[in-house]
Amino acid sequence: MNHLAGKKILLGVCGSIAAYKSAFLARWFMKQGAEIRVIMTPSAIGFITPLTFSSLTKFPVYSEVSGEKGWNNHVELGLWADVMIIAPLTANTLAKMATGMSDNIVVATYLSARCPVWVAPAMDLDMWKHPSTKRNIEKLKNDNINLIPPAFGELASGLVGLGRLAEPEDIGHIINEYFSSINKWVGKRVLITAGPTHEPIDPVRFIGNESTGKMGIAIAEELVKRGAVVELVLGPTFLNVSTPGISVHKVQTANEMYLEANKYFLLSDVTILAAAVADFRPTEKSDKKIKKEGANLNLQLEPTIDIAATLGTIKTENIKLIGFALETDNEETNALKKMKSKNLDMIVLNSLKDPGAGFKTDTNKVTIYTKGNKEKKFELKSKKEVAADIVDCIEQLG
Repeated sequence: MNHLAGKKILLGVCGSIAAYKSAFLARWFMKQGAEIRVIMTPSAIGFITPLTFSSLTKFPVYSEVSGEKGWNNHVELGLWADVMIIAPLTANTLAKMATGMSDNIVVATYLSARCPVWVAPAMDLDMWKHPSTKRNIEKLKNDNINLIPPAFGELASGLVGLGRLAEPEDIGHIINEYFSSINKWVGKRVLITAGPTHEPIDPVRFIGNESTGKMGIAIAEELVKRGAVVELVLGPTFLNVSTPGISVHKVQTANEMYLEANKYFLLSDVTILAAAVADFRPTEKSDKKIKKEGANLNLQLEPTIDIAATLGTIKTENIKLIGFALETDNEETNALKKMKSKNLDMIVLNSLKDPGAGFKTDTNKVTIYTKGNKEKKFELKSKKEVAADIVDCIEQLG
């Protein structure tokens, strides 16, 4: 289904032999009913003329940021677009985007853009493999830029390998799928819990865990990108969240997290319980710092509130409830038991046996289960990529 009609697409073209494919991409988008504007780096003009794009789109093409028109338009176009696509993206412009060096109109417009941005690199095999390129790509991913990986094939140098610009139609279908996903989440309200909880022993000590909240925050950012409105109940973490569309509610203890989540639960279409909630708390909290006096200290503990189970008892058919399970043994059995006992629609399983998964990492490796014991395993990925996989699976719940 075509979701591109009426969409505003800003196409940035860089100086690569693959720049000719950008004309086919612009034409493909226009056939789908999208509005296209094109900007070019000065070096791109050596491969394809601005006249080609202005003839196709019926709009002026800008290639310099220093002139008065270019300066005005790099801001206006950055605000105008529903999405920005840079295809082909060269190693040179990639490096400038990663560092914020805005000496061409494509980077200047990128820095002004408020819309989602996709990049489709095109470069020689060894350039794509170079450590500096990998670092710059990771920087863009960390800035929530979407990567359309290069394709495998014969390159301009005569080498064969990764580096070819993805085919225009493939790029177009990726953007179409994005707008399809946006349509599914616009107007949806999502509640997410993330991070640890701290259960105080005395004014300076607590029972907690090493969760940072990275996974839950990544899910919140992914959902906002797709058009959802997110209420994020966030335990104590060093991370800051400033993404527009995410309302952050900071809490400390499991009980505070439950009370805050309960305010929004019945108002939400989807609730994702990604927080690592402490299972126990001291039965009594000392008002003063407990002194070390040589004797053993005995702490009496009691269970904290089970947020997932409590919300599961009041869940309606219109609410999708998603949980997480972090396990060290009998992973699948424990995850499926938790999904059933807490009335979850889906559960995301992490195993601490998997290197790179769990707390204090930028990566994760998950297995997702839905009702009927349907299973979907994923490889180790960045938490931002895992967040996209999780949201895709939630969409499939219907």
